[in-house]
Amino acid sequence: MGEILFLTHRVPWPPNRGDKIRSHHILRKLMEYAPVHLACFADDNAESLEDSDIRASLASMQIVQRNKSNWRAGIEALASGRPVSLTSFDSSEIRDYVGDILRTRPIDCIFVFSGQMAQFIPEDFSGRLVMDFADVDSAKFESYAKEGSGPMAWINRREGELLRAFEKRIGIVADHSLFVSEAEAQLFRQRSGLDDQKVKALGNGIDLGFYDPTKVVAITRDKTGPLIIFTGQMDYRPNVEAVVSLSREAMPQILKQHPDAQFAIVGRAPTTDVSRLDGLNGTIVTGSVDDIRCWLKAADIVVAPLRIARGIQNKVLEAMAMGKPVVASAAAAQGIEAENGQHFCVADDVQHEAMLVSDLLSDSKKAKALGNRACALIRSNYSWETQLTDLAALCGIDVPELAEAAE
Repeated sequence: MGEILFLTHRVPWPPNRGDKIRSHHILRKLMEYAPVHLACFADDNAESLEDSDIRASLASMQIVQRNKSNWRAGIEALASGRPVSLTSFDSSEIRDYVGDILRTRPIDCIFVFSGQMAQFIPEDFSGRLVMDFADVDSAKFESYAKEGSGPMAWINRREGELLRAFEKRIGIVADHSLFVSEAEAQLFRQRSGLDDQKVKALGNGIDLGFYDPTKVVAITRDKTGPLIIFTGQMDYRPNVEAVVSLSREAMPQILKQHPDAQFAIVGRAPTTDVSRLDGLNGTIVTGSVDDIRCWLKAADIVVAPLRIARGIQNKVLEAMAMGKPVVASAAAAQGIEAENGQHFCVADDVQHEAMLVSDLLSDSKKAKALGNRACALIRSNYSWETQLTDLAALCGIDVPELAEAAE
C-alpha cells in the first residue's frame, strides 16, 4: 500500500458536529493503514489553527479558510451552470495542492468525504477512488423545494437537479460510493442505476469511551422539574425546524400533564428563530456548552423531532449511548438498527411526540428500562471499530498485509 489523499470539506477535528465526527474517525482509521495527506477547509481562522494530535501525524496538510460569500457563490453557480454547493467550496489552492501531491507522492487511494470535495478529483487519476457521500444531498434539496415556494423553491429545485446529476457522475467513476445507512445507499442505487458492489453502507459509530454515563456529572439546574433536551448545530435548517415545532406545538400539550417540564435546546450558533424560543412554553436556549454529555446526563428525555433527515443521526446514537430514552421522528430514526418501543420511541407526528414524551415522563421505570436497552444496543453494535471493519478493503488495503506489518 502506498499513500492516501484525504479530502474533506471541514477540518476533521475536534469531532464536535455530525459531519466532523464521521470524517474524524475515518481519517484516524486510515492513518493506521498508510501515510495520509489531508486537504480541507476551515470556516474561520480559529478553526484553521485548532490543535489536534492528528496534525502532527499527517504526511502533509493543506487547510484553506473559506471566505467566499453566499451571494458570490450563487452568482458563480448561475454563470457556470454548476451547483452552489460546488462553487461555495471551489478553491485554486486545494486544486494546486492535490496536483502537487499526486505528482510527488505515491498516492494509491483518494478518499473523498462529502460531495463538495469530489470536484477536486483529477480526471486522469488511475488509483483507488472512494467517495463518501454520507447522505444523498440532492434529495435534501429536492425536499426543500417541495416544501418551499417562490425564488427559494426554484433555487433548491435547481440545486437538487444539478447535484443529482453530479452525484451520479461521481458514483460512476468511483470504485465505491459510501453512505451512512443502507436506506441512503439504496436510494442512491435507485437514482444512479449503480449496484451494491459500487454503492455501500458504512455506518456511523460512537466513541464509547467518551459517551460513558459513568464518567460525567449532570449539570446543576435552577429548577427541579423534568428536563427534555434536543442537541445539535442550531443554524442547521432541519434542526431549527425541529425545535421550533416541538417548542411551539408539542410543549403546550406536554405542559398540560407536566407543568414544570423544561425543554432545553443545546447547541452552538442558534439562529434568531431559535433564540426567540427562549422562555416560551418552558423552553431554554443554551447556545454552545462546554460538555454536551453533562446535559445528556441531566436529561429525562432526549428528543429528535426532525422532519427532514438524511442518514443516521449522531444525536440519537449519542443519547442512546448515554442510556437516555429517546423520542424520535421516523426521519431521525431512519438507518438505526433498533426496535421501536424497545430501544427508542418513534413518533408519527407532533401530537404523537407530545404523547410519547408525556407518557415516558409519567412512567420513570419504563423510561429507565428504555434507556438501559438503548445503551446496551449501542455498546454492542455501534463502536467505531465495528462500523469501520470494512474500510481497509474498500480502500484496497490487504488486511493480512496489515497484520504482517504489526508483527
